Amino acid sequence: VARRLSLRKHPECLSMAGGKAIEHLAQTGNQELLTFRLPMQQYRNCDFSFSGLQNLVNNAIVQKEKEEGSIQEGEILSCVKDVAAAVQHAVTVHIIQRTYRAMLFCIKNGILPSKNATLVVSGGVASNQYIRKGLQNLADANDFALLCPPPRLCTDNGVMIAWNGIERLRAGLGVLHSTAGIRYEPR
Repeated sequence: VARRLSLRKHPECLSMAGGKAIEHLAQTGNQELLTFRLPMQQYRNCDFSFSGLQNLVNNAIVQKEKEEGSIQEGEILSCVKDVAAAVQHAVTVHIIQRTYRAMLFCIKNGILPSKNATLVVSGGVASNQYIRKGLQNLADANDFALLCPPPRLCTDNGVMIAWNGIERLRAGLGVLHSTAGIRYEPR
């Protein structure tokens, strides 16, 4: 969404990554000026998907560009802050709904205790304060503790997965010493 909105050209967002730029602009945007249908509402599971939302957002941006008339590719829409706020809100609600389903599933199936359970959120999503606040409200409403690393440590998931691998290797936990006989297929 940040790329489609050309946020690298926005004067307030020149040095920001896309997610940070969306969060920054959303702070002063009106999320109610645009509403996006939430993805996967017909599925009663815990899966996340943002592809449908991405299509809806892209269509809304195209419509706004037509309405503004003189917008050329790479130029900034006058309603860019409102788009950012609406997108951030829709993403947050989707994450909260799916996380809530997962929490209920885990409690029902005895995967988590019904008391003193903890929700851990990391990665880029945990650096967004709006999403973090929504997840904190969810955790509080369900008597869960919420643990999030500081935003400066909420970076690329690949780095975190690799670091987890390093720690497991050092501790000798779940380390595979031979790759013989392992079959894998890219998706």
